[in-house]
Amino acid sequence: MATDNTLIERHEAAIDDATAELTLDHWIDGAHAEPASGERFETVDPAAAVPITTVASGTAADIDDAVEAASAAADGEWGDTTARERATLISDWMDVCREHVDELARLESLDVGKPLAFARDEVEGALEFFEYYASVAQASHGEQIPFGTENHVYTREEPYGVAGQILPWNYPLSLAGWKVGAALAAGNTVVAKPSEQAPCTITRLAQLSADILPDGVFNVVNGFGEDAGAPLTEHSGVDKLSFTGSVPVGQQVMKAAADDVTPVTLELGGKSPYVVFPDADLEAAAETAAAGIYYNTGQSCDACSRILVHEDVADEFTDLFLDAADYWEPGDPLVDGTTMGPLTFADQYEKVDDYVEIGQEEGATLLAGGEPPAAEALEEGWFYEPTVFGDVDNDSRLAQEEIFGPVQCLITFESYEEAIELANDVPYGLASGVATQDASLAHRAAADIEAGSVWINEYHGGGVGIPFGGYKQSGIGRECARETLGEYTQTKAINVALDEPEL
Repeated sequence: MATDNTLIERHEAAIDDATAELTLDHWIDGAHAEPASGERFETVDPAAAVPITTVASGTAADIDDAVEAASAAADGEWGDTTARERATLISDWMDVCREHVDELARLESLDVGKPLAFARDEVEGALEFFEYYASVAQASHGEQIPFGTENHVYTREEPYGVAGQILPWNYPLSLAGWKVGAALAAGNTVVAKPSEQAPCTITRLAQLSADILPDGVFNVVNGFGEDAGAPLTEHSGVDKLSFTGSVPVGQQVMKAAADDVTPVTLELGGKSPYVVFPDADLEAAAETAAAGIYYNTGQSCDACSRILVHEDVADEFTDLFLDAADYWEPGDPLVDGTTMGPLTFADQYEKVDDYVEIGQEEGATLLAGGEPPAAEALEEGWFYEPTVFGDVDNDSRLAQEEIFGPVQCLITFESYEEAIELANDVPYGLASGVATQDASLAHRAAADIEAGSVWINEYHGGGVGIPFGGYKQSGIGRECARETLGEYTQTKAINVALDEPEL
């Protein structure tokens, strides 16, 4: 049977339009920079499996150039700015970016497969984070410490200098808002390494800063982890590191940082529970949990990937959840109304498919999905059906390991104590949810669950100003909030001895 080429033709036309004037070199010292190696790689549209454009492939030489430019800016013009001056420049940059929201959203959709409407919301959210940090930074200040009459003691919050940031592929521009926005607002300069799977919007974001941010303030080096990421984490000129991604790579970043005792912020994996107590509004909980796992095709560190449901309501909830999962239907991300795009790249597709096989081998019951969609129009892309497993053992690989795809695990419990034990019985602690109409139960569960976020009767309950980060192997530090500025500053204590007046 011949392939329906409508989707491919639509994407090829969108790619031609999006890349007509787009060059994805590095962005170093306020200008396009070709790779020192002369090598480039292709970034691929996951919905159509066709190339978007070629991207500069970075090496240690490019990282050296970027760090040198960032260091000069930190010691020079940017280092001399006040928080108010930085806020004005960031605001001017965001004004330009808002004129390009449609362009950025389309690039994000093409590059990683997000439905276009979701991509637009995320772009606007990312710009909001830049402006939030710039605003909050103006209110940050040191403290005067009462230390008696013979001393004047106060503190200063000073930027580290050059922040090296390794950005993920699942939410490229959103995480740039979280990380780049905080680092710049606090007075640092940045060298960012986007994922090789998602270079488009980060590079374009940097290009839009031209003639607004001083040269060297925001630098982008594209490329692969071994070639560009590792040299960034190991660079002696980098004063602060931030990484979002998998636990194994986060461990490598932390080890590299140890050599120079470079402070790190890590936002790593998750296997987040959603605990459904028997008094919950089951229909609302099912819809919430479905969105928690199937939004972004399950490619979220905080995805609701384990549902713990009380045995008394398990059958009813399961039926409701299967109905809710039907809303999340794979489709062309460029078409209005699409709720779930493809997985972002081929290896991720294979990983998800492997875990579906593992789940069945472990004895879990496949209740829905477990395969690519049957629609002929989607067969070229890396699409996968919303998948649901019942009868899952919490000790199984399916329940313990991060899949990063649209795969849900249903696990039952008998008592409150068992629910909390199951919720905490994973190496991660990034996010969690609780469904109940009992306020006391909600607060007790929130206190007992070991996770950086607990969302009651909702999921993905973060936002501007709300701290986000993990317990256990899910990471170190907090992003998205006022305290994030503390991740990018260090405290200096100053003690001035006061003489007795001689008048």
